Amino acid sequence: MAVQRILLVEDDEAIRRMVAFNLSRAGFETIEAEDCQSARVALADQRPDLVLLDWMLPDMSGPEFARALRRDDLTRDLPVIMLTARSMEDDKIRGFDSGADDYITKPFAARELIARIRAVLRRTSPADGDDEVSADGLVLNVASHRVFADNEPLDLGPTEYRLLKFFMSHPDRVYSRAQLLDHVWGGGVYVEERTVDVHILRLRKVLKPYRKDRFVQTVRGAGYRFSTRVRT
Repeated sequence: MAVQRILLVEDDEAIRRMVAFNLSRAGFETIEAEDCQSARVALADQRPDLVLLDWMLPDMSGPEFARALRRDDLTRDLPVIMLTARSMEDDKIRGFDSGADDYITKPFAARELIARIRAVLRRTSPADGDDEVSADGLVLNVASHRVFADNEPLDLGPTEYRLLKFFMSHPDRVYSRAQLLDHVWGGGVYVEERTVDVHILRLRKVLKPYRKDRFVQTVRGAGYRFSTRVRT
């Protein structure tokens, strides 16, 4: 089973280190961010399974960031747990109204935090075997985040995985670099269009030993498409 990844957005370094330590002990991989801008960069490159989100952050409040995640198609279903010292009933209501799946007040016990994370992940994770996409020997399992070529597992980076998932879910359609940035990286992330070319090259490199790189096709003057048909 793949290690589940937690994005921890917390500006207090001592709290961040303590939470990250306990997450590691519980078997999670932790991505740390000290503000919302850093969190957006992490989201663009490393798709987490859940976000632990502080309320008071230097560039945007936790509820504001949670609402932004819910407005974005790529992060709409991403589980969010608010982690905050605000314990008033009105604050909790505001946190849940922003789209949080759970709300934990500081101080908290590490065991409770881990239990609440696992409970949210159980509620929000798809059942094993659901949502499998395949194309001519290439199989992508959304539930396990694993990809196979001719029954051999592939080692894809998180961005290449999301790129391949988008391509396989939308075959035979041409997408410009700007469209791929919007769909795969998200509209709120600002990166150069040539970044798409870099990740296309990385994806093709992984697929090439199985001759699946030919599915990721360059359409001159237009962009890229995914197709199992022979190029003309």
